[in-house]
Amino acid sequence: MFTEFFQGQRALMTVAAFFATYFATLTIGRLLKRRAAVRLGVLFQLFALTLAFYAALRVFGVRAEWPNHVGAAVTLLSTALIVALINRYVWDYYYETRRQITIPKLLREFTAAVIFLVVLLLVLSIGYRAQTQLTGLLAGSGVVAIILGFGMQNLLSTLIAGAELQIGRPYKLGDWLQIGEHIGQVAEINWADTRLRTNDAVSIEIPNNKIVEGTIINLSAPTPLHAMRLTVGADYSVPPNRVKEALRRAAINAENIVLDPPPKAYLKDFGDSAIVYEIKFWMTTHDGYNDLCDSIRTNIWYEFKRQNINIPFPMRTLQVERKGKPDGAELQNRAVAILRKEPLFQCLDDGQVSGLLKDARHQQYARGEALIEQGAEGDSMFIMLRGSAQVSVATNGTAVRVGVLRQGDCFGEMSLLTGEKRTATIRAEKDCEVIEISKGVMADLLRNAPQCMNQLSEILAKRKLETEGVMKEAALHPEQATKQREYTASFLGRLRSFFEL
Repeated sequence: MFTEFFQGQRALMTVAAFFATYFATLTIGRLLKRRAAVRLGVLFQLFALTLAFYAALRVFGVRAEWPNHVGAAVTLLSTALIVALINRYVWDYYYETRRQITIPKLLREFTAAVIFLVVLLLVLSIGYRAQTQLTGLLAGSGVVAIILGFGMQNLLSTLIAGAELQIGRPYKLGDWLQIGEHIGQVAEINWADTRLRTNDAVSIEIPNNKIVEGTIINLSAPTPLHAMRLTVGADYSVPPNRVKEALRRAAINAENIVLDPPPKAYLKDFGDSAIVYEIKFWMTTHDGYNDLCDSIRTNIWYEFKRQNINIPFPMRTLQVERKGKPDGAELQNRAVAILRKEPLFQCLDDGQVSGLLKDARHQQYARGEALIEQGAEGDSMFIMLRGSAQVSVATNGTAVRVGVLRQGDCFGEMSLLTGEKRTATIRAEKDCEVIEISKGVMADLLRNAPQCMNQLSEILAKRKLETEGVMKEAALHPEQATKQREYTASFLGRLRSFFEL
């Protein structure tokens, strides 16, 4: 009688333990789901049911071996709760909410699989180590784990590297990177690799583990402004400061270059056949790197040509040049014809014009280079032999285009004759060839032809009246005639003072 009562009480306690454990577990799950937004699925319900069944077995006092199997199942199913908590508080809250890093589904599933595998190995090694029938299984699982470890080593390293890049975020989409010998813009970031797109529109996929092992140079961070360098050789006979100044001017006139900070030139090395110089220049986007380097190198050639700076040939190369005179004679004749039409030089005879051009300098300018800058000091004039140039005047900080100079035009004569500052900027639209007549050449001419002083003064006075609104064809009023005489006398005095005559 007593035994039956005791068994009945134990049965009631077993049922109570089952339902109490089951509903308590479900209640905890619902609280986590509603208040903390923890995503719990079917596996959690199965975990609650298995846990309740295990509790009932323990309360009932079943002494068979299979309750241990149920306990092992409970332990394995508990990984569902662990994974759900990790997904909510690690991946969703910490990374995606606080750090704004998107965690892909692949990493979540891989982490869950690792957790389940670790728990499974712990259950097998602790709960079943005394079971002889599982010894072979454990040994086999160890061998399989080693084989899988070697096989998945590269995959694991790639995924870990991808996670490191996603968490650390050393670069983002659109950044320009230099990784090893490759330079490209980040087009796509995956967990396995990063895709770059070069200036040649070529896509390069680099494994993330290779990126992490090397050095990442981000040309777009922390700001898009970054410096690049290129080298050029110059003759040993030319003073370094003169070469560096020429390099700086060539770089400043390059298209799309950043002028703040300004480009700089350095003497880098003393080579076998040349002094090696380095130009440091700044840019805000690397997609124009090739064009900018081309513009700088092109300007260097023209600038060196104007400054008589040679880029030496290698010592092992025999350079033979035979210069003919036909082209030079043609340019000379063309320049003489242009000057004969210029009113300022009509007082000169053919011999004087030829002598003036004989001592003038032949210069070449690349497209985009400035021949003269507004506001700069000047004491020379130019004759356009080939090409075209744009004339612009800066007004309130804005350059306004006012004209175009073409073959046969002369410009800069006011600076040549009076030393006035340049009143406009002349920038080459195409490659230009010009003849530059300097103050020294003009001074020698005026010493030998003093009669030209009066005529030049009268022409300059008329041009000044024209700029004040007095037309060439209009008859001068007495007061305007007086003003012209005053201007003529003023220009005559300035000419004599400027040329020290």
